[in-house]
Amino acid sequence: MDQPCLQLIEPTARLREDFLALVEEYVQGGDQRERSTYAEAARDFEAYLGRLRDHTAGANMPAGWSPYRTYWLVRDGRRIVATSSLRTVSTEPVLYEIGHIGYGTRPSERGKGYATAVCRLTLGQAARLGFNRVLITCDADNVASARIIQKNGGVLENQVVSRQTGKLKNRYWIELAP
Repeated sequence: MDQPCLQLIEPTARLREDFLALVEEYVQGGDQRERSTYAEAARDFEAYLGRLRDHTAGANMPAGWSPYRTYWLVRDGRRIVATSSLRTVSTEPVLYEIGHIGYGTRPSERGKGYATAVCRLTLGQAARLGFNRVLITCDADNVASARIIQKNGGVLENQVVSRQTGKLKNRYWIELAP
């Protein structure tokens, strides 16, 4: 069987229909956090892409947010299988509990290694942007995410109580090659 071609790309209007199908999977799956994250995209995809461009540049940011870059992990040039965000400024919330990198896998594509791949490729982007190390966090009870972070070189520093949710969060640092 042929290996799928995986590519980490910036969001593009070319994949609008597949991205909206990904959003619908999150909505059907009842994932409230992802549903609210992508609500604007479902209403106005072009405005959503514009907001991502603004946030990459640090413009029109919600209070307390750090500028970030968004990436899509695309299989065979047409199917978005995972997404990631790379926060490019190390604000206090980023360093306390949010972390530099966040990622998620399309519900129908989970369990296939895509989260590990999108994390690894996003770490490569961080290195290209000059990061020496990054923080990635996950809820302490999220064993799958902890395993993904560890596979990518994450070393547990400590646990903190989330100021947002009150849940215990694991904080992992990953050293990047120059």
